[in-house]
Amino acid sequence: MNIYLLIILSALIGEFLLRTLVRVLNLKALDPGLPNEFQGYYDEEKYARSQEYTRVNARFAFFTTSFDFIIILVFILFGGFNFVDQIVRGFGLSTLPSGLAFFGILFFASDLISTPFSLYQNFVIEEDFGFNKMTLKTFILDKLKGYLLTLVLGGVFLTAILFFFEETGEYGWLYAWGIIGLFMILIQPLFTLVIAPMFNKFTPLEKGELRTAIENYAQKVGFPLSRIDVMDGSKRSAKSNAYFSGFGKQKRIALFDTLLEKHSNDEMVAILAHEVGHYKKHHIKVGILISILHTGLLFWLLSIFIDNPGLFEAFQMKEISVYGGLTFFMILYSPVELVLSVIMNAVSRKNEFQADAYSAKTTEKSEHLISGLKNLSVSNLGNLTPHSLSVLLDHSHPPVLERITALKKI
Repeated sequence: MNIYLLIILSALIGEFLLRTLVRVLNLKALDPGLPNEFQGYYDEEKYARSQEYTRVNARFAFFTTSFDFIIILVFILFGGFNFVDQIVRGFGLSTLPSGLAFFGILFFASDLISTPFSLYQNFVIEEDFGFNKMTLKTFILDKLKGYLLTLVLGGVFLTAILFFFEETGEYGWLYAWGIIGLFMILIQPLFTLVIAPMFNKFTPLEKGELRTAIENYAQKVGFPLSRIDVMDGSKRSAKSNAYFSGFGKQKRIALFDTLLEKHSNDEMVAILAHEVGHYKKHHIKVGILISILHTGLLFWLLSIFIDNPGLFEAFQMKEISVYGGLTFFMILYSPVELVLSVIMNAVSRKNEFQADAYSAKTTEKSEHLISGLKNLSVSNLGNLTPHSLSVLLDHSHPPVLERITALKKI
Protein backbone atom coordinates (compact mmCIF):
# COMPACT_ATOMS: atom_id res chain seq x y z
CA MET A 1 0.00 0.00 0.00
CA ASN A 2 1.12 3.56 -0.71
CA ILE A 3 2.88 4.85 2.45
CA TYR A 4 1.17 8.24 2.26
CA LEU A 5 -2.24 6.62 1.95
CA LEU A 6 -1.42 4.43 4.93
CA ILE A 7 -0.43 7.45 7.03
CA ILE A 8 -3.52 9.41 5.99
CA LEU A 9 -5.97 6.57 6.64
CA SER A 10 -4.30 5.76 9.96
CA ALA A 11 -4.51 9.42 10.99
CA LEU A 12 -8.16 9.77 9.99
CA ILE A 13 -9.20 6.54 11.70
CA GLY A 14 -7.08 7.28 14.76
CA GLU A 15 -8.48 10.76 15.21
CA PHE A 16 -12.06 9.55 14.74
CA LEU A 17 -11.60 6.85 17.39
CA LEU A 18 -9.88 9.32 19.73
CA ARG A 19 -12.69 11.87 19.40
CA THR A 20 -15.27 9.14 19.98
CA LEU A 21 -13.41 8.01 23.11
CA VAL A 22 -13.32 11.60 24.41
CA ARG A 23 -17.08 11.97 24.01
CA VAL A 24 -17.72 8.67 25.81
CA LEU A 25 -15.41 9.66 28.66
CA ASN A 26 -17.02 13.09 28.87
CA LEU A 27 -20.46 11.55 29.23
CA LYS A 28 -19.21 9.12 31.87
CA ALA A 29 -17.68 12.04 33.78
CA LEU A 30 -21.10 13.70 34.16
CA ASP A 31 -22.02 13.60 37.83
CA PRO A 32 -25.67 14.17 38.81
CA GLY A 33 -24.47 15.62 42.10
CA LEU A 34 -24.20 19.41 41.93
CA PRO A 35 -20.70 20.67 42.87
CA ASN A 36 -20.69 22.63 46.11
CA GLU A 37 -19.34 25.72 44.35
CA PHE A 38 -22.57 26.01 42.37
CA GLN A 39 -25.02 25.61 45.23
CA GLY A 40 -27.41 28.52 44.94
CA TYR A 41 -26.60 29.08 41.28
CA TYR A 42 -28.10 25.92 39.86
CA ASP A 43 -31.26 24.28 41.10
CA GLU A 44 -31.56 20.52 40.68
CA GLU A 45 -33.74 20.75 37.56
CA LYS A 46 -31.56 23.26 35.71
CA TYR A 47 -28.36 21.36 36.54
CA ALA A 48 -29.91 18.19 35.14
CA ARG A 49 -30.85 20.19 32.05
CA SER A 50 -27.27 21.41 31.61
CA GLN A 51 -26.08 17.80 31.65
CA GLU A 52 -28.74 16.83 29.13
CA TYR A 53 -27.47 19.67 26.91
CA THR A 54 -24.00 18.10 27.07
CA ARG A 55 -25.41 14.65 26.23
CA VAL A 56 -27.47 15.88 23.29
CA ASN A 57 -24.55 17.79 21.80
CA ALA A 58 -22.22 14.81 22.28
CA ARG A 59 -24.61 12.46 20.50
CA PHE A 60 -25.12 14.93 17.67
CA ALA A 61 -21.36 15.49 17.35
CA PHE A 62 -20.83 11.73 17.14
CA PHE A 63 -23.37 11.52 14.32
CA THR A 64 -21.92 14.45 12.35
CA THR A 65 -18.29 13.36 12.75
CA SER A 66 -19.20 9.80 11.76
CA PHE A 67 -20.91 11.11 8.66
CA ASP A 68 -17.93 13.34 7.79
CA PHE A 69 -15.53 10.46 8.44
CA ILE A 70 -17.37 8.18 6.03
CA ILE A 71 -17.62 10.91 3.37
CA ILE A 72 -13.89 11.70 3.41
CA LEU A 73 -12.93 8.01 3.37
CA VAL A 74 -15.17 7.34 0.38
CA PHE A 75 -13.92 10.49 -1.35
CA ILE A 76 -10.28 9.44 -0.92
CA LEU A 77 -10.64 5.73 -1.69
CA PHE A 78 -12.84 6.21 -4.77
CA GLY A 79 -10.83 9.01 -6.37
CA GLY A 80 -13.14 11.91 -5.57
CA PHE A 81 -10.37 14.51 -5.71
CA ASN A 82 -9.31 13.33 -9.15
CA PHE A 83 -12.96 13.51 -10.28
CA VAL A 84 -13.12 17.17 -9.22
CA ASP A 85 -9.73 17.84 -10.80
CA GLN A 86 -10.88 16.44 -14.14
CA ILE A 87 -13.97 18.65 -14.04
CA VAL A 88 -11.80 21.69 -13.39
CA ARG A 89 -9.33 20.80 -16.16
CA GLY A 90 -12.25 20.45 -18.51
CA PHE A 91 -12.90 24.19 -18.16
CA GLY A 92 -9.68 24.85 -20.07
CA LEU A 93 -8.48 27.48 -17.57
CA SER A 94 -4.90 28.44 -16.73
CA THR A 95 -3.24 27.18 -13.55
CA LEU A 96 -4.35 29.86 -11.05
CA PRO A 97 -8.04 29.94 -12.06
CA SER A 98 -8.02 26.13 -12.09
CA GLY A 99 -6.72 26.09 -8.53
CA LEU A 100 -9.37 28.56 -7.38
CA ALA A 101 -12.08 26.53 -9.12
CA PHE A 102 -10.80 23.33 -7.50
CA PHE A 103 -10.94 24.82 -4.01
CA GLY A 104 -14.24 26.53 -4.76
CA ILE A 105 -15.94 23.27 -5.75
CA LEU A 106 -14.60 21.50 -2.65
CA PHE A 107 -15.63 24.38 -0.38
CA PHE A 108 -19.18 24.69 -1.67
CA ALA A 109 -19.67 20.91 -1.76
CA SER A 110 -18.50 20.67 1.85
CA ASP A 111 -20.72 23.57 2.88
CA LEU A 112 -23.72 22.04 1.10
CA ILE A 113 -23.21 18.82 3.05
CA SER A 114 -22.74 20.58 6.41
CA THR A 115 -25.61 23.07 6.10
CA PRO A 116 -28.41 20.63 7.12
CA PHE A 117 -26.41 19.82 10.27
CA SER A 118 -25.99 23.52 11.03
CA LEU A 119 -29.71 24.05 10.60
CA TYR A 120 -30.48 21.17 12.96
CA GLN A 121 -27.94 22.42 15.51
CA ASN A 122 -29.42 25.91 15.56
CA PHE A 123 -33.13 25.37 14.99
CA VAL A 124 -33.61 22.11 16.88
CA ILE A 125 -30.96 21.59 19.58
CA GLU A 126 -30.26 25.23 20.45
CA GLU A 127 -33.97 26.00 20.09
CA ASP A 128 -34.98 23.19 22.47
CA PHE A 129 -32.61 24.51 25.15
CA GLY A 130 -33.71 28.12 24.78
CA PHE A 131 -30.55 29.47 23.16
CA ASN A 132 -31.45 30.04 19.52
CA LYS A 133 -32.67 33.52 18.66
CA MET A 134 -31.72 33.30 15.00
CA THR A 135 -34.35 33.44 12.29
CA LEU A 136 -34.04 31.53 9.04
CA LYS A 137 -33.54 34.88 7.29
CA THR A 138 -30.57 35.70 9.53
CA PHE A 139 -29.12 32.23 8.95
CA ILE A 140 -29.31 32.69 5.17
CA LEU A 141 -27.89 36.23 5.30
CA ASP A 142 -25.00 35.00 7.46
CA LYS A 143 -24.31 32.31 4.89
CA LEU A 144 -24.28 34.81 2.03
CA LYS A 145 -22.00 37.20 3.93
CA GLY A 146 -19.70 34.29 4.76
CA TYR A 147 -19.55 33.35 1.10
CA LEU A 148 -18.68 36.95 0.20
CA LEU A 149 -15.84 37.05 2.74
CA THR A 150 -14.57 33.68 1.52
CA LEU A 151 -14.60 34.84 -2.10
CA VAL A 152 -12.87 38.14 -1.37
CA LEU A 153 -10.39 37.33 1.40
CA GLY A 154 -9.99 33.64 0.63
CA GLY A 155 -9.70 34.29 -3.08
CA VAL A 156 -7.02 36.97 -2.66
CA PHE A 157 -4.80 35.00 -0.31
CA LEU A 158 -5.30 31.66 -2.02
CA THR A 159 -4.35 33.27 -5.33
CA ALA A 160 -1.21 34.70 -3.73
CA ILE A 161 -0.22 31.32 -2.23
CA LEU A 162 -0.77 29.46 -5.50
CA PHE A 163 1.10 32.15 -7.45
CA PHE A 164 4.15 32.09 -5.20
CA PHE A 165 4.41 28.30 -5.18
CA GLU A 166 3.92 28.20 -8.96
CA GLU A 167 6.18 31.06 -10.00
CA THR A 168 8.95 31.58 -7.43
CA GLY A 169 10.46 28.13 -7.17
CA GLU A 170 12.03 26.80 -3.99
CA TYR A 171 11.50 30.09 -2.12
CA GLY A 172 7.79 30.20 -2.83
CA TRP A 173 7.00 29.12 0.72
CA LEU A 174 8.79 32.20 2.09
CA TYR A 175 6.71 34.61 0.00
CA ALA A 176 3.51 32.73 0.92
CA TRP A 177 4.50 32.83 4.58
CA GLY A 178 5.10 36.56 4.36
CA ILE A 179 1.71 37.37 2.85
CA ILE A 180 -0.20 35.20 5.33
CA GLY A 181 1.87 36.56 8.24
CA LEU A 182 0.90 40.09 7.18
CA PHE A 183 -2.75 39.05 7.04
CA MET A 184 -2.54 37.67 10.60
CA ILE A 185 -1.31 41.05 11.80
CA LEU A 186 -3.93 43.04 9.88
CA ILE A 187 -6.90 40.81 10.71
CA GLN A 188 -7.51 42.57 14.06
CA PRO A 189 -8.30 46.03 12.61
CA LEU A 190 -9.97 44.40 9.61
CA PHE A 191 -12.23 42.40 11.94
CA THR A 192 -13.08 45.48 14.01
CA LEU A 193 -13.75 47.86 11.13
CA VAL A 194 -15.21 45.59 8.43
CA ILE A 195 -16.02 42.01 9.36
CA ALA A 196 -17.76 42.35 12.73
CA PRO A 197 -20.13 45.16 11.58
CA MET A 198 -21.20 42.94 8.65
CA PHE A 199 -22.78 40.50 11.09
CA ASN A 200 -23.72 42.55 14.15
CA LYS A 201 -24.86 45.98 15.16
CA PHE A 202 -22.67 47.88 17.64
CA THR A 203 -24.04 50.76 19.70
CA PRO A 204 -22.15 52.80 22.32
CA LEU A 205 -22.77 51.76 25.90
CA GLU A 206 -25.07 54.32 27.49
CA LYS A 207 -23.69 56.63 30.14
CA GLY A 208 -24.28 55.32 33.62
CA GLU A 209 -22.73 53.38 36.48
CA LEU A 210 -21.40 50.53 34.33
CA ARG A 211 -19.77 52.77 31.75
CA THR A 212 -18.20 54.90 34.47
CA ALA A 213 -16.93 51.82 36.32
CA ILE A 214 -15.35 50.40 33.14
CA GLU A 215 -13.74 53.72 32.20
CA ASN A 216 -12.39 54.20 35.74
CA TYR A 217 -10.91 50.70 35.71
CA ALA A 218 -9.33 51.21 32.26
CA GLN A 219 -7.78 54.47 33.43
CA LYS A 220 -6.52 52.83 36.63
CA VAL A 221 -4.62 50.06 34.80
CA GLY A 222 -3.58 52.16 31.80
CA PHE A 223 -5.67 50.34 29.22
CA PRO A 224 -6.05 52.42 26.02
CA LEU A 225 -9.83 52.18 25.74
CA SER A 226 -11.33 54.06 22.80
CA ARG A 227 -14.85 52.62 22.62
CA ILE A 228 -17.29 50.58 24.70
CA ASP A 229 -19.97 49.03 22.53
CA VAL A 230 -22.96 46.79 23.08
CA MET A 231 -23.31 44.08 20.43
CA ASP A 232 -26.68 42.61 19.50
CA GLY A 233 -25.65 39.04 20.32
CA SER A 234 -29.26 38.22 21.18
CA LYS A 235 -29.95 38.45 17.44
CA ARG A 236 -28.55 34.91 17.20
CA SER A 237 -28.20 33.35 20.63
CA ALA A 238 -29.11 33.75 24.28
CA LYS A 239 -25.54 32.82 25.25
CA SER A 240 -23.29 35.51 26.73
CA ASN A 241 -19.80 36.73 26.02
CA ALA A 242 -17.54 39.78 25.73
CA TYR A 243 -14.33 40.59 23.88
CA PHE A 244 -12.05 43.43 22.98
CA SER A 245 -10.57 44.13 19.60
CA GLY A 246 -8.53 46.74 17.86
CA PHE A 247 -4.92 47.50 17.07
CA GLY A 248 -2.28 49.65 18.73
CA LYS A 249 -3.81 52.18 21.09
CA GLN A 250 -7.31 51.97 19.65
CA LYS A 251 -9.06 49.28 21.69
CA ARG A 252 -12.77 48.54 21.57
CA ILE A 253 -14.63 46.52 24.17
CA ALA A 254 -17.71 44.72 22.83
CA LEU A 255 -20.30 43.49 25.32
CA PHE A 256 -23.00 41.06 24.23
CA ASP A 257 -26.38 42.53 25.14
CA THR A 258 -27.19 39.18 26.75
CA LEU A 259 -24.22 39.68 29.09
CA LEU A 260 -25.61 42.95 30.39
CA GLU A 261 -28.88 41.27 31.33
CA LYS A 262 -27.30 38.59 33.52
CA HIS A 263 -24.42 40.19 35.42
CA SER A 264 -23.90 42.86 38.04
CA ASN A 265 -21.67 45.86 37.33
CA ASP A 266 -18.91 44.41 39.55
CA GLU A 267 -19.03 41.13 37.64
CA MET A 268 -18.91 42.97 34.32
CA VAL A 269 -15.82 44.92 35.34
CA ALA A 270 -14.14 41.72 36.60
CA ILE A 271 -14.91 39.89 33.35
CA LEU A 272 -13.54 42.78 31.30
CA ALA A 273 -10.50 42.98 33.59
CA HIS A 274 -9.81 39.38 32.56
CA GLU A 275 -9.79 40.46 28.91
CA VAL A 276 -7.53 43.40 29.77
CA GLY A 277 -5.24 40.88 31.49
CA HIS A 278 -4.68 39.14 28.16
CA TYR A 279 -3.62 42.49 26.69
CA LYS A 280 -1.36 43.42 29.61
CA LYS A 281 0.30 40.00 29.69
CA HIS A 282 0.94 40.24 25.91
CA HIS A 283 -0.95 36.99 25.27
CA ILE A 284 -2.43 38.30 22.04
CA LYS A 285 0.90 39.48 20.61
CA VAL A 286 2.61 36.23 21.59
CA GLY A 287 -0.31 34.26 20.16
CA ILE A 288 0.00 36.06 16.81
CA LEU A 289 3.77 35.46 16.78
CA ILE A 290 3.31 31.75 17.51
CA SER A 291 0.66 31.51 14.79
CA ILE A 292 3.02 33.16 12.30
CA LEU A 293 5.84 30.76 13.21
CA HIS A 294 3.42 27.84 12.97
CA THR A 295 2.39 29.00 9.50
CA GLY A 296 6.05 29.21 8.49
CA LEU A 297 6.61 25.60 9.57
CA LEU A 298 3.48 24.59 7.67
CA PHE A 299 4.58 26.26 4.43
CA TRP A 300 8.14 24.95 4.69
CA LEU A 301 6.89 21.38 5.04
CA LEU A 302 4.41 22.03 2.25
CA SER A 303 7.27 23.05 -0.06
CA ILE A 304 8.82 19.62 0.51
CA PHE A 305 5.70 17.59 -0.22
CA ILE A 306 3.74 19.78 -2.64
CA ASP A 307 4.79 17.93 -5.83
CA ASN A 308 5.51 14.53 -4.33
CA PRO A 309 4.26 11.86 -6.80
CA GLY A 310 3.56 9.39 -4.00
CA LEU A 311 1.20 11.84 -2.32
CA PHE A 312 -0.77 12.33 -5.54
CA GLU A 313 -0.83 8.58 -6.10
CA ALA A 314 -2.39 8.13 -2.66
CA PHE A 315 -5.33 10.28 -3.80
CA GLN A 316 -5.52 8.61 -7.24
CA MET A 317 -4.70 11.89 -8.98
CA LYS A 318 -3.68 11.56 -12.62
CA GLU A 319 -1.88 14.90 -12.79
CA ILE A 320 0.33 16.83 -10.35
CA SER A 321 -0.66 20.39 -9.42
CA VAL A 322 0.17 22.96 -6.76
CA TYR A 323 -3.46 23.22 -5.67
CA GLY A 324 -3.73 19.44 -5.36
CA GLY A 325 -0.49 19.28 -3.37
CA LEU A 326 -1.75 21.98 -1.00
CA THR A 327 -5.00 20.08 -0.39
CA PHE A 328 -3.38 16.70 0.15
CA PHE A 329 -0.62 18.03 2.36
CA MET A 330 -3.18 19.56 4.73
CA ILE A 331 -4.76 16.14 5.15
CA LEU A 332 -1.34 14.48 5.58
CA TYR A 333 -0.40 17.17 8.12
CA SER A 334 -3.38 16.47 10.40
CA PRO A 335 -1.47 14.26 12.93
CA VAL A 336 1.13 17.03 13.40
CA GLU A 337 -1.67 19.58 13.76
CA LEU A 338 -3.29 17.48 16.49
CA VAL A 339 -0.07 17.41 18.51
CA LEU A 340 0.49 21.15 18.04
CA SER A 341 -3.10 21.90 19.06
CA VAL A 342 -2.55 20.05 22.36
CA ILE A 343 0.47 22.27 23.04
CA MET A 344 -1.35 25.44 22.00
CA ASN A 345 -4.37 24.60 24.16
CA ALA A 346 -2.06 24.05 27.14
CA VAL A 347 -0.50 27.48 26.57
CA SER A 348 -3.95 29.02 26.21
CA ARG A 349 -5.17 27.49 29.47
CA LYS A 350 -2.10 28.86 31.25
CA ASN A 351 -2.87 32.29 29.80
CA GLU A 352 -6.44 32.08 31.07
CA PHE A 353 -5.21 31.46 34.62
CA GLN A 354 -2.88 34.46 34.30
CA ALA A 355 -5.69 36.69 33.01
CA ASP A 356 -7.92 35.53 35.88
CA ALA A 357 -5.18 36.40 38.36
CA TYR A 358 -4.71 39.81 36.75
CA SER A 359 -8.43 40.51 37.05
CA ALA A 360 -8.53 39.50 40.71
CA LYS A 361 -5.46 41.54 41.65
CA THR A 362 -6.35 44.73 39.77
CA THR A 363 -10.00 44.77 40.90
CA GLU A 364 -8.75 43.77 44.37
CA LYS A 365 -11.55 41.23 44.74
CA SER A 366 -11.60 37.72 43.28
CA GLU A 367 -15.21 37.02 44.29
CA HIS A 368 -16.67 39.20 41.53
CA LEU A 369 -14.90 37.22 38.79
CA ILE A 370 -15.83 33.98 40.55
CA SER A 371 -19.51 34.89 40.62
CA GLY A 372 -19.23 36.12 37.02
CA LEU A 373 -17.75 32.80 35.88
CA LYS A 374 -20.47 30.91 37.72
CA ASN A 375 -23.24 32.97 36.14
CA LEU A 376 -21.65 32.57 32.69
CA SER A 377 -21.51 28.79 33.14
CA VAL A 378 -25.11 28.62 34.30
CA SER A 379 -26.49 30.87 31.56
CA ASN A 380 -24.58 28.91 28.88
CA LEU A 381 -25.35 25.49 30.43
CA GLY A 382 -21.62 24.74 30.52
CA ASN A 383 -20.24 21.31 31.37
CA LEU A 384 -18.79 21.64 34.88
CA THR A 385 -17.01 18.28 34.87
CA PRO A 386 -15.29 17.65 31.51
CA HIS A 387 -13.00 14.62 31.40
CA SER A 388 -9.27 15.40 31.66
CA LEU A 389 -8.60 13.94 28.19
CA SER A 390 -11.19 16.27 26.70
CA VAL A 391 -9.54 19.21 28.45
CA LEU A 392 -6.12 18.12 27.16
CA LEU A 393 -7.24 17.82 23.53
CA ASP A 394 -9.95 20.42 23.05
CA HIS A 395 -10.15 23.03 25.78
CA SER A 396 -8.51 26.41 25.29
CA HIS A 397 -9.97 27.42 28.68
CA PRO A 398 -9.52 25.54 31.96
CA PRO A 399 -12.64 23.94 33.49
CA VAL A 400 -14.55 26.53 35.46
CA LEU A 401 -14.11 24.70 38.78
CA GLU A 402 -10.32 24.79 38.33
CA ARG A 403 -10.46 28.51 37.62
CA ILE A 404 -12.55 29.12 40.73
CA THR A 405 -10.12 27.08 42.86
CA ALA A 406 -7.17 29.09 41.52
CA LEU A 407 -8.95 32.41 42.13
CA LYS A 408 -9.71 31.50 45.73
CA LYS A 409 -5.98 31.08 46.39
CA ILE A 410 -5.24 34.68 45.35
